[in-house]
Amino acid sequence: MPNSKINQITFFGLGIAPRLLDIITRLNFVAPTPIQEKAIPVALEGKDIIGIAQTGTGKTLAFGIPMIQKIAQAKNQGLVILPTRELAHQVEETLHQLGRSLGLRTALLIGGASMKMQMQAIRRSPHIIIGTPGRINDHLEQRTLSLHDVSILVLDEADRMLDMGFLPQIRKILAKLSKNRQTMLFSATMPDSIVKIATEHMRLPFRVEIARPGTAAEKVAQELFVLKNEQKIPLLEKLLLEYRGSILIFSRTKHGARKICHSLKRMGHTAAEIHSARSLAQRREALEGFKSGKYRILVATDIASRGIDVTGIELVINYDIPENPEDYLHRIGRTGRAGAEGRAISFVMPDQKREVRDIERLLQTYIIASKLPELPSSSPRQNYPDDVGARKPAPRGNQRKKYFHHPKRRF
Repeated sequence: MPNSKINQITFFGLGIAPRLLDIITRLNFVAPTPIQEKAIPVALEGKDIIGIAQTGTGKTLAFGIPMIQKIAQAKNQGLVILPTRELAHQVEETLHQLGRSLGLRTALLIGGASMKMQMQAIRRSPHIIIGTPGRINDHLEQRTLSLHDVSILVLDEADRMLDMGFLPQIRKILAKLSKNRQTMLFSATMPDSIVKIATEHMRLPFRVEIARPGTAAEKVAQELFVLKNEQKIPLLEKLLLEYRGSILIFSRTKHGARKICHSLKRMGHTAAEIHSARSLAQRREALEGFKSGKYRILVATDIASRGIDVTGIELVINYDIPENPEDYLHRIGRTGRAGAEGRAISFVMPDQKREVRDIERLLQTYIIASKLPELPSSSPRQNYPDDVGARKPAPRGNQRKKYFHHPKRRF
């Protein structure tokens, strides 16, 4: 009985090779997350997998550990396809960290980076290719890349890739792959388009579901404020005085992100922006600066809603609520990662009731509308005392039963 208990909370007993277990231990990965515990043994058996889990649950190790172990044994190749450059960088770093001492070679194929450098990485016969659909197809069209030796395919954040219009490019890549391969598809939601891909390109996939599609992180407190556009900056300024940790702010547009970042700097905050108008080098610098603490605040469009893996983000602010309800789920998933507590606050305009309803329908819960506090003037900046009192915490997790018929929750 004690041994059974130990196996539930460590990586031992999942079928991982001893040498890889030593590396995992050295990297201080102590206990597998639920998606890792369920997916790793199945993946090591060579079965196709559909993994449904909310963001921040450790999906990279869930497919990375089996992929590295099987490639080391069979001497074939792995391919990981992801929606954004940032997420591709993140996955490549994790896999390189795991496989470095095993001699693992990777090739990172993303837009905005040198094709020449990528071709050199391909010529070194990488064990794992990590990339975005567009750049992978660029190499395929120029015949600088062959996928004949790929025996393991991972489609990570598959629902996001489809939302971004990558399905035609993904189909081109799939057409170049051997049908005798293992496919692992990971997604936070399970729309019909994902089911169709699974039906057409996977062999009796084993479904691993950790949370109901659309489930927000349990320890993320969610609230919203109904306000006019001109009240957004004053409310933002007040919140930034109440919350002292690292903060991620989402804007719908790159122009909006630029304006918000400019306003933050005028307030005296250290801030950086990350969106499609920034170069790859600028986006990397902003993300690394946010991770290191150089920038306390990062302002982003939805390009970063799944591409940021930063622990300890205290607060996510939806300065603009997203058009797509799934994007809301992934935005707030940047806080409260790996079981930690987090907070998400949304700014909602009076004419955005429909967007809020769509988000609540996905979450199957209501988001409580908090009373708008007394706001400072947006200009000039007010001097606030250091001991601004924190507001009463918003309810955590799924509050469906308690608030489903709340008569005063709505605006």
